[in-house]
Amino acid sequence: MHEIILITVSGHDRPGLTAELTGILARYDVTVLDIGQSVIHDSLSLGLLIESPPENKGCPVFKELLFKAHELDLNLRFTPVSEEEYEQWVAAQGKPRHIITLLGRQITARHLARVTEVVSAHGFNIEQITRLSGRISLRHPPVKRTASVQLSLSGEVKDIAAMHAEFLHISQEMDLDVAVQEDNLYRRSRRLVCFDMDSTLIQTEVIDELAKVAGVGKQVAALTESAMRGEIDFAESFRRRLRLLKGLDESVLQEIAEKLPVTEGAERLISHLKHFGYKIAIISGGFSYFANYLQQKLGIDFVFANQLDFKDGKLTGEVKGDIIDGKMKARLLTRLAEEQGISLEQVIAVGDGANDLPMLAIAGLGIAFHAKPVVKERAQHSIATIGLDGILYLLGMREREIAEIERQV
Repeated sequence: MHEIILITVSGHDRPGLTAELTGILARYDVTVLDIGQSVIHDSLSLGLLIESPPENKGCPVFKELLFKAHELDLNLRFTPVSEEEYEQWVAAQGKPRHIITLLGRQITARHLARVTEVVSAHGFNIEQITRLSGRISLRHPPVKRTASVQLSLSGEVKDIAAMHAEFLHISQEMDLDVAVQEDNLYRRSRRLVCFDMDSTLIQTEVIDELAKVAGVGKQVAALTESAMRGEIDFAESFRRRLRLLKGLDESVLQEIAEKLPVTEGAERLISHLKHFGYKIAIISGGFSYFANYLQQKLGIDFVFANQLDFKDGKLTGEVKGDIIDGKMKARLLTRLAEEQGISLEQVIAVGDGANDLPMLAIAGLGIAFHAKPVVKERAQHSIATIGLDGILYLLGMREREIAEIERQV
């Protein structure tokens, strides 16, 4: 019969506390079955699950721990754990784990209360809570504040789709993004990120900008919106819009390219992903002329977009080759993954429109970014409150780690 004890330690943190306490356990050859420690605002919480030493050594070790805790001004508590409870805990280690990531300009008690209520209602237990974003000065707050908290969950998966739906409702109601991911090896081994371009990497629809110059802005914008909402076929909408641009001078494209508004966080995100060896692709239903410009500006590895046709320096209103629609985007993403020798689970896809849904659906991590309602409802994950660099938090990166890389560059 094994006697198992949970030792809970709390108090003001300072260097050497864990060494002092485990040193006592070591002198009595105590077996440590589990250990966990966290510190928030210099307040320590330490847990040690131990197999109690033989009876002749049990009292001395606990007595010495209590004396040391008093000396260090720590609170100490001993809780017996039955062997049956312990074996149930051991058996649970092979079961799926999930990660919930909260993203927003700020995360309040209301946000945490609503999210954790849903977690509890679906039978999950929160094992760990980690702040991923940096500490915020109240005296000198940043102009564009970003907050992220990560919850590590254990428990049986009952209805993950229903949980996703509840988090989507919270996101719409409370200006907070909530992502749920299975905590598996694929989550920590993504290798390829495929971006849509218009309204994702850049904060505009290029075809609308061209249309304004051509004097057909309202007609083209209406067709663009309808296509992005999934109301009309993308390829048909694309042809109709492009025909309205017939005769536009090629010089206009250069002027627009130089003024493309890159989305908040895009450059930061891409530079960090490339630091870690990710490959970056643009898979766009827009135009290669502008995608190639972004490739040079941002360091993109691969570009797939529609190629405009010119005659005598003017647009013909046609496109060269096949139109890149939603199905084509998914095929291109799949082909890229095969060429890179990785699985689709290792791919991240990011887009905003209905024509992005096929590639978002097959990627291991599909993210609807500031997307249309129909896309948010059908995508695995959604970011609507912060910039593209929020994706770094979905990958589990902490702000201090990100900042350290930036200091090295």
